[in-house]
Amino acid sequence: MVRLLISTGEVSGDLQGSLLIQALRREAERRSLPLELMALGGPRMQSAGAELLANTAHLGAIGLWEALPLVLPTLRLQSRVDHLLRQRPPDAVVLIDYMGANVRLGHKMRRWFPRVPIIYYIAPQEWAWRFGDSGTTQLLSFTDRILAIFPVEAEFYSQRGAKVTWVGHPLLDTVGVLPDRKQARERLGLRPGQRLLLLLPASRHQELRYLMPSLAKAAALLQRMDPSLEVVVPAGLTGLEKPLRKALNKAAVRGRVLSTQQADQLKPMLYAAADLALGKSGTVNMELALRGVPQVVGYKVSRITAFVARHFLRFRVDHISPVNLLLKERLVPELLQAELTAEALVQSAIPLLENPAQRAVMLEGYQRLRQTLGVPGVTDRAAKEIFDLTKR
Repeated sequence: MVRLLISTGEVSGDLQGSLLIQALRREAERRSLPLELMALGGPRMQSAGAELLANTAHLGAIGLWEALPLVLPTLRLQSRVDHLLRQRPPDAVVLIDYMGANVRLGHKMRRWFPRVPIIYYIAPQEWAWRFGDSGTTQLLSFTDRILAIFPVEAEFYSQRGAKVTWVGHPLLDTVGVLPDRKQARERLGLRPGQRLLLLLPASRHQELRYLMPSLAKAAALLQRMDPSLEVVVPAGLTGLEKPLRKALNKAAVRGRVLSTQQADQLKPMLYAAADLALGKSGTVNMELALRGVPQVVGYKVSRITAFVARHFLRFRVDHISPVNLLLKERLVPELLQAELTAEALVQSAIPLLENPAQRAVMLEGYQRLRQTLGVPGVTDRAAKEIFDLTKR
């Protein structure tokens, strides 16, 4: 019996964890190994076949002020999980993104189980951002192997002495053959010539608060210009459906809010049919790029968090969208903090809706991006590495 602990948080981590769990089960079957999977994650990982020790998908927050309400729930969760892990020590630990919590867990696992291998899959994007003059998460002190999803990530950690394997980007495994655009539009009930706008504001409650008002107002302005414009908002987290509908109603937007289950089922259709997406920065930007959907990206945190990050922590990042970070250019329009207004979103959106040449530039950039991400079979390669490193 091989017992693995997989730890992540937030919606994107839950998605990546579920894909890895499926690959781990395939690899265990190929090796004829009984497998026990314990997870800190969310419902997708549980559905994929892991025993969910704690649901961390709803605990994500970016910023100091935003994280305060989560301190006590997180401490209670950690205490319960610590007790469970001491009773059932893992044969290996796999950490997926989720920087703060996973770094703390990694240090703890190294102290408690010195001989248990710790693998970081989808490491924090330290190659992209900086605190002060340097700043690292110190994950090299407890990690036995980093499974990098970006070439620049592999180079960054290799240069700092880590043992790194570049496996490629896991979203490549989910793209496959895109649905036919015409059939997707018919499935979604769109009329010929009717355009589809996706709003992708949140996988965290804080993001809904800071991003959705501007996105909803922008959608309302675009609907005034084109009354037939269809607006669809997939809920990134269970429980966000009601506040999303409220935000659309407040901005007088005619649109549909999809539950997380509906969104998961219809995602390929939505991406195949969409003309434009307005959303937050994060993994979803990569999904849109791989599906060929033009997009405008925005992000916003509280004024307190922004002030502390800029003036005390000296946080710096060249771009907020991973698409732009990887291409090292501003392919996708970005609006950060005070720049994120409905009017600015519309100003960036109109050329992508109305100018075929502008759309073509972005789609060509997406093709260049895809060429840097490796080849499909990413999660299977990661699963093989994990089993090869696991001591039984």
